[in-house]
Amino acid sequence: MRLYLASTSPARLQTLRSAGIEPVAVPPGVDEEALVEAHEAASGPLDAPEMVQLLARAKAEALIGAEPGGEPVDGLILGGDSAFLTGGRIHGKPHRPDVARERWHAQNGGHGQLWSGHWLIDHRGGEVHGAVGRADVATVRFAALDDSEIDAYVDTGEPLLVAGAFTIDSLGGPFIRSVEGDPSTVVGLSLSTLRDLVRELGFAWPDLWNRG
Repeated sequence: MRLYLASTSPARLQTLRSAGIEPVAVPPGVDEEALVEAHEAASGPLDAPEMVQLLARAKAEALIGAEPGGEPVDGLILGGDSAFLTGGRIHGKPHRPDVARERWHAQNGGHGQLWSGHWLIDHRGGEVHGAVGRADVATVRFAALDDSEIDAYVDTGEPLLVAGAFTIDSLGGPFIRSVEGDPSTVVGLSLSTLRDLVRELGFAWPDLWNRG
């Protein structure tokens, strides 16, 4: 069974590869900020799980009818999104060094919740046969960093491109004290949740294995 990953996240791709799955990664081309703004204008503010599910579903549905590499999508389509909730505020990717630095000073030595949304579509033979989704959460507790460590980490550029301005599987790993929940949720893709969704659609998890 082929898995199509509607994401440009290197972390999600590597997580799947480590679990024995080589997906077809396809950029979904979704304007995330515009989609959230439009939804909130019509229906009111979104909480963290609602937001990541909205975006995960939009990314997955963007691949319906797509032809990556000239071949039609034929298999399971996975969309994912992540957001970090701390201090009562939802944070996505900071993008700018000053924003990343500000966030680290606010969460330094504290904790927050990393929400990851998942949407999985059964798209075989040119038709949608079903779709399921779920948001999962993991609580992340941070070490207490001094200013020089925060500055050095921000200067690497890594925290600018990830929700919450941190990673657990790269340079940010030593700055994390503990994770409560599925650790892969913090990377942006809960493998245990994905397995549940695959089974809900009637497939077995080993059906997706395609790496030696």
